[in-house]
Amino acid sequence: MAEFDYDLFVIGAGSGGVRAARMAAGFGARVAIAEDRYLGGTCVNVGCVPKKLFVYASHFAEDFHDAAGFGWQVDDYAFDWNKLLTNKNNEIQRLNGIYKNLLEKAGVVLIDGRAVVTGENSLRINGATVTAERILVATGGWPHIPDIPGKEHVISSNEAFFLKALPANVIIVGGGYIAVEFACIFNGLGVNTTLIYRGGLFLRGFDHELREFLAGEITKKGIKLMFNTNIKSIDKQNNRLIANLDSAPGKALNNAQTMETDLIMYATGRLPNTKGLGLGSAKVELNDKGAVVVNDEYQTSTPSIYAIGDVTDRINLTPVATAEGTVLANNLYNNQSRRVDYRGIPTCIFSQPALGTVGLTEEQARREFKNVEIYKSGFTHLKHTLSGNDERTLMKIIVDNDTDKVLGVHMIGAEAGEIIQGIGIALKAGATKTVFDATIGIHPTAAEEFVTMREPAG
Repeated sequence: MAEFDYDLFVIGAGSGGVRAARMAAGFGARVAIAEDRYLGGTCVNVGCVPKKLFVYASHFAEDFHDAAGFGWQVDDYAFDWNKLLTNKNNEIQRLNGIYKNLLEKAGVVLIDGRAVVTGENSLRINGATVTAERILVATGGWPHIPDIPGKEHVISSNEAFFLKALPANVIIVGGGYIAVEFACIFNGLGVNTTLIYRGGLFLRGFDHELREFLAGEITKKGIKLMFNTNIKSIDKQNNRLIANLDSAPGKALNNAQTMETDLIMYATGRLPNTKGLGLGSAKVELNDKGAVVVNDEYQTSTPSIYAIGDVTDRINLTPVATAEGTVLANNLYNNQSRRVDYRGIPTCIFSQPALGTVGLTEEQARREFKNVEIYKSGFTHLKHTLSGNDERTLMKIIVDNDTDKVLGVHMIGAEAGEIIQGIGIALKAGATKTVFDATIGIHPTAAEEFVTMREPAG
């Protein structure tokens, strides 16, 4: 008789947890997975997938405008928020079903309920005790809203996917991926949008020149940016919200002291989802943010308990969690010794225009290398020579001049994510600037600019 009920018990059926469970089961392990919210986790339900669908929806008004320059007459278009929600919800339900089928076909036992760790090899779920040789925590993150007076009146990105009606005005607070993307989404759907951020410029950690360029582009599209600004409290009056503003420390408030709006959405970061999991009972170490501390094998301070994905608060991207789940399953149950390569991970902010990036920023490169060369090109996309749209594109290549190796590639413009994904492969393969220069471009495309930049920037 087996010593434990399962070889592996996974808490959380998001991208990382599902991948680890499926693969481990495929290698012959007895696996169960518990989920108390929704299959697919944040990405499928209140993250990447519905957000990208909203991005598509929000871009059509601009497409209709641009069509006129190409001879199309698009006069009486209208937007139906409820239809978008219905279609989005139907697609998410379809994906939930796919995740369920994938797990069941792999032989994973799917348990609907909240699992709580009660010991090194034990859990409590739905009133029953379950034992496992190994436990994997893959519970992701959860939106964090600062504790200010009136916080009960605001929403997070989670609720933004289920609004009963589209507001006329919205304030978005934050300066990361989610804040910038939702500002562009709401603005594209016709909402009067203001983005408030406590810092001097959003998207900290990205290439500074691209951050400035994107700020200019989305301002042209009508989004009001208020940097070095905080909301100190929120009042509700006659179904309207009053944001009481304050300047960031050391900065003067250059705007009104208050703003009135229909909706306030906070996108001020996410915290690891570890509360109430019982990890303390198994002496699992957490850091000061509540993230699970793991070693290179994704093992916690308790050897039988592992963690992957956003709950470890390292590189919080869905494909990273999936890669970690793949590596963990192979290492534990397929007699391999793999590692996830965290260098040069491509990523994209689905703003309008989008920002795609892979490798080092200019600032990082200049700190790490002595002889850095910058190549860049700013131009108007061919489409916009007729559309009347004043959107601009910026592309940037960062090179170590001593070795000719390309250190980073960055882009703001249409389909930046699609373009940078391919370039990410080139950088992973160690491409040099000579390789870029020797590559023949596809004409006419914006992407060909990456293989035609011959002269370093000033």
